[in-house]
This record gives sequence, C-alpha cells and structure tokens, in this order.
Amino acid sequence: MNLRRLAAVARKESIHVIRDWRSLTLALAIPLIMILLYGYALTLDLRNVPTVIWDQSRTPQSRELLSLYQGSPYFSIIGYHDSYRDLQLAIDRGKAMVAIIIPGDFAGKVQSGKHVKIQVIVDGSDANTSRLAGGYATTIGMIYARNVGSERMQVKGKGELIPPLELIQRSWYNPDLRSQNVLIPGIIALVMIVVAAMLTSVTVAREWETGTMEQLISTPLRGPELIVGKVIPYFFIGMADVAMAVAMGKWIFNVPVVGNAGLLFAMAALFLTGALFFGLTLSIVMKSQTLASQAAIMAGFLPTLLLSGFVFAIENMPLPLQIITYIVPARYFIAILRGIYLKGIGLEILWADALFLVVYSLIMITIANRKFRFKLE
Repeated sequence: MNLRRLAAVARKESIHVIRDWRSLTLALAIPLIMILLYGYALTLDLRNVPTVIWDQSRTPQSRELLSLYQGSPYFSIIGYHDSYRDLQLAIDRGKAMVAIIIPGDFAGKVQSGKHVKIQVIVDGSDANTSRLAGGYATTIGMIYARNVGSERMQVKGKGELIPPLELIQRSWYNPDLRSQNVLIPGIIALVMIVVAAMLTSVTVAREWETGTMEQLISTPLRGPELIVGKVIPYFFIGMADVAMAVAMGKWIFNVPVVGNAGLLFAMAALFLTGALFFGLTLSIVMKSQTLASQAAIMAGFLPTLLLSGFVFAIENMPLPLQIITYIVPARYFIAILRGIYLKGIGLEILWADALFLVVYSLIMITIANRKFRFKLE
C-alpha cells in the first residue's frame, strides 16, 4: 500500500466532505438531535403518573393514606371524582393512568383492625407503565398498613411491630436507578452506526453514479488504497461524534464515565471501523446511493435499536431472536460501554466483547476489499 496515494485519496475525500456541507452538517447534527431526543424522550423511569381518586370514606384515615400517594414522586393526583363513570372518562381520555377507590367503610375497618380492600385501576394500554404503577401503588398500601399496625401495637403497650422478614435493597453501579445512566451508552452506539452507515454507504456508489470510478480505475491507484483512503475522513468525523456524545452525556444528562475514558474511545474506534467498512461494502455492492443508504438503515440502525439490548432486554426475547443477537455487533459494544460507564471495569472482564469487535472489524475490512477488488477486475 502506497502511503502517498493513500493520503491523496484521503485528501480528495476530505475536500468532498467539506464541499458537501449538507452531509457534513447532518453528520454533526444527527448525533446532537438523537442524543437530545432519546435522552429526554426515551425514559424507563416512572414519575408523576396522573392519578384520580374516589374517596368514598372521606375520613382522616383515608386522607392519611392519600397523603402517601400525594407525597410519592411516582404519582400525581390530578382530581377527585364521585363515580366509576367519571374515573373511566378520565382514563379513556388519557387524562389519568391510575384510579384509586377507597371504600366507605375504610375508616371503620382500619380502626377495628379488620381487613380492608382498596381498589387500584390502571390503564393497561401501556403495559410497562401500568405494571410499574400497580407495583408502586401496592407498595404504598403496604407501607400504610405497616404504619397502622405499628400504631396499634404501641397503643396496646406491646411495643413496635417488628416484621419477621425485612428485605434491604441496594443497587450497585446505578444507585438512583436513573434510566439515562443506562440509555446514554446505548445512544452512543446508535449514533455511531447511523452516522457511519449514512456517510460511507454512498461514497463508492457516488463514484459509479457520477462516472468518476472509471477514471480512478485507470490510475495506478489500488483497491485497498482507495477503500482505506475514503474511510479515513469519515473515521475522524465519527470519533468527533463520539466525543460530542460523551460530552453531552456528562454535561447535559449528568452521566459521567466511571471507567477508563481512553479504553472507551479505543473500543469506539474498533466499532466505528467495522461500521464504516460495513457501510462501504453496501456502497460497493449496490452501486446506488439511494439503495445503499436505505440498506444501511435497515441492516444497521434497526438491529442496533431492537436486538442489541439497548432498549429491550435480550433475556426477555424469544429464543430464536436471542440467538440472532449474537451476530449484532452493537450488542457487544453496548455491553462494553455500560461496563465502562457504570461499573468502571476494564479489559480483564470485557476482553471477550472487545475480541468480537476486533473480529467484526477485520471481517468487514476483508469483505470490503474483496468485493471492491472484484469490481476493479
């Protein structure tokens, strides 16, 4: 490989990137937009679920129970109603997601120590949020029951009510259970695959469509020199996008890098290399900018979004899909990012995932060179 010819191709492609200010703007704006959009809009946290109340008891005991819901960060009481019809209308119109009904005999049963039931209705059209809201509502009810039991024991002079079993929960690596801490590393992988595939999927196809490829073939330029030279400018753009994403994650979403930042960028360079040559391969094979860019989105973006563990847990997928995820490179890259971001671990634990990224990059480089060499012949 002649370094002079390689530098000439890289310079030519850099000039084209600079002149094509629309593509350059997209390459820098897409990461910004995606991080802001996914970082703010995509959240797995349950906060301020709109809740309506039908308090049939209207006693100090029922108000004490409702104060626990009102003081919880998970629920936001938006109104009080006097019938099931009003509750149903609030849920049907999307104004409320949870309805709590306290029976009229609530105070009497609480004071006499009898068993009392409280009805909690959740909007099941959003299954995940409904499941979480129902669980939190049940937990708050158990807290109230425990408080009432303790007060009754103290009044009888029997001391404080001590439960036979107490579970103490502690979350490692993400103690506040913030969804942004988990999603930001995945967004970086998503940004990289979109930008890399978008940029390189049209490079070679553009040469064929504009008729300049025949001129390049007639020069002493070799296939590997042309391919690597075309990738170099986009590699630096991609790494700039990674730096932008990491900085935004830290300063906007308060998600710092706990582990080695140098290792993070090294692994990002590996993943980016494979993604760039993946897009280049599509451009070589299809010879059409439109088809190559569409194929890059279908084969790059969708698997990264759906099958990498970015949003949906791989363990919850059907077995055939779990097997397919093993060939999705973003699965390993996201595991590395979360390990570095949240756990602060290094290659002593992440070596297997890093090795897969090395193999992925080498395979993409090899396929791109073989396909392009065949076209030159």
